[in-house]
Amino acid sequence: MISRRLIRIKVFKLLFSRIHSETRSLTGSVDELMLSLKKTVDLYYFLLTLPVALKKYGFAKIESGLKKYHPTHEEAHPNRKFVQNSVIEVLENDKTRQNYTTKRGLHWKEQHAFVKQLYLDLLSRPYFVDYMDRITSSFQEDLTLLSTFYETELEDNETLYQILEDQSIYWADDVAYIAGVIIRVLSTLKEGSPPEHPDMFKQPEDQEYATHLLEHSILNYDKYLELIRTFAHNWDVDRMAATDICLIILGISEVISCRTIPVKVTINEVVELSKYYSTPNSKLFVNGILDKIVQHLNDEGKIIKEGRGLIS
Repeated sequence: MISRRLIRIKVFKLLFSRIHSETRSLTGSVDELMLSLKKTVDLYYFLLTLPVALKKYGFAKIESGLKKYHPTHEEAHPNRKFVQNSVIEVLENDKTRQNYTTKRGLHWKEQHAFVKQLYLDLLSRPYFVDYMDRITSSFQEDLTLLSTFYETELEDNETLYQILEDQSIYWADDVAYIAGVIIRVLSTLKEGSPPEHPDMFKQPEDQEYATHLLEHSILNYDKYLELIRTFAHNWDVDRMAATDICLIILGISEVISCRTIPVKVTINEVVELSKYYSTPNSKLFVNGILDKIVQHLNDEGKIIKEGRGLIS
């Protein structure tokens, strides 16, 4: 589930927070990192439960319309296609999801207004209207609807982001990533079978990678900061963007301490992060300084990689 890019983001944010608050101690750092990663898994199950909440609201709305003394034609003859969506039914009955969300109190009961508004918004979405208007019904149609929902409805939903921020400080930046994870899980779903939920880490060694990268970055922060001072000619380090400094130090730490990750991969990943978390010109600065430092460290024999082609 959790990719190395997301791990880098989590480590970067925690490193930035620690340095910004002038807390260089490792005490509690690894625990906080692991908590933030576990919260990503929580978000996966929380967002996976959202269609179930929408179905329940839709069903309640239908029942309310049928009970009216003078229902409209639409209320008297409701379109039940969405509330009978077979994929949502699979998610609703999934024991793993049920147990996980129940144990951690992950539900949408307190977000009734949001669920209602999202449902009403869906009624006007062209892809939803097209789905509801089709006479045919199939598992694949139901699956396509859910996939489109996760592709289009979550990433730019400001109300959703506010809800997530209120519930966990670790969630807001993970929405797009987790939506992608859910879409991949749905793509493998088979009719009549529960979803195969991914493990927390994509690779068994990624937990050690995460903790090692954080520890190395914090412990060597001051030493690597001096390297930046040395190679950042005509730049006042004290006036550099703090995000740039943390990203470069993150890159140095990974290049030196992670022997199986190619240098090019590390530099490219750090530069990509700079595009999202720093200034418009940061990618050029981060790439330039990190490249010079890596060349210097390589010349001094401080970069040791296991496997062919990992240095360049």
